Amino acid sequence: MHILWWIIVGLIAGWVTGKIMRGEGYGTVVDIIVGIVGAVLGGWIMSALGFSSSGGTIYTILVAILGAVILTCIIRLITGNRSSGSGGLRRAA
Repeated sequence: MHILWWIIVGLIAGWVTGKIMRGEGYGTVVDIIVGIVGAVLGGWIMSALGFSSSGGTIYTILVAILGAVILTCIIRLITGNRSSGSGGLRRAA
């Protein structure tokens, strides 16, 4: 049951992050992965800042979203991908 909870939180957090960062989700599997990794990152950040992890379901989802947004920003900085998700190729001049 615990793994199912991580998957559900990951899916919600990843989907919301996709909406925030590019206007659509990334796809179910990537949403789950981004959400779960974001939840771990967000939990670590909130713990380092001294916040308690006993906030309940809404707190857990919000922390996962925060972590997933930060994770997405870091990945975009590293890869240089700053597009809004259009995915189109530029034409050579």
